[in-house]
Amino acid sequence: NMDSTLHYINNDSDLSTNSSFSPEEERKSKVQDVVPQALLDQYLSMTDPSRAQTVDTEIAKHCAYSLPGVALTLGRQNWHCLKDTYETLASDMQWKVRRTLAFSIHELAVILGDQLTAGDLVPVFNGFLKDLDEVRIGVLKHLHDFLKLLHLDKRREYLYQLQEFLVTDNSRNWRFRAELAEQLILLLDLYSARDIYDYLRPIAFSLCADKVSSVRWISYKLVSEMVKKLYMASTSTFVIDLMNELVEKFCRCRKWSGRQTFVFICQVKCLFVHLFG
Repeated sequence: NMDSTLHYINNDSDLSTNSSFSPEEERKSKVQDVVPQALLDQYLSMTDPSRAQTVDTEIAKHCAYSLPGVALTLGRQNWHCLKDTYETLASDMQWKVRRTLAFSIHELAVILGDQLTAGDLVPVFNGFLKDLDEVRIGVLKHLHDFLKLLHLDKRREYLYQLQEFLVTDNSRNWRFRAELAEQLILLLDLYSARDIYDYLRPIAFSLCADKVSSVRWISYKLVSEMVKKLYMASTSTFVIDLMNELVEKFCRCRKWSGRQTFVFICQVKCLFVHLFG
């Protein structure tokens, strides 16, 4: 029976979710031959609410912290053993548990591969994007690492949501916006010139006018890298339009702070040397 069970769980077609499992089938779906089964069963039982009440209130957080290591040990062929536990932790009432998963979801995506990531991790990722700032910062810090693992069509869907990172629960949380600027610099390599101009450019200009100087300085680098990226693209009209907008918004600004912003943007990596040197 064990041989037939192992053949059952190693079949790729059985990785799909089936909510009509009987208790016996549910138990068999978590059988594997990589580590002692009793050890895995003990780990999976950590999400039992009764254990959190009687053993350790932090046990779910410890379980979430260890999950990528367990997934790596079992391998992607045994992801079905952990899928239910992962979804349970992702919906845990404690934000610290969800935050722990948010910080490691990009690592789990590397372990699982693109197909399992698209089917099982993307819905969880989307939920984290709408969570508390303490959870959202986890996916934001590794936004590039996660999106680069997705197919282009799926990756482009997140262009519409990037602007939502400008809104935080606490407007004083300037580090959130600074991290967004850092991630946008990395995201320039993942998107086309048109996507950069249509979606990332408005966010960059908004960050350049931020009230906190640390956010503005990172944004200056973002804009300079954006100009360089558009200049290297085959379509030159985008960089011309961007330069005209920079001149209009900042160089000819009535406020001295706007004109100073234009100078700083040009100063970062010698912007005009890239264009006309």
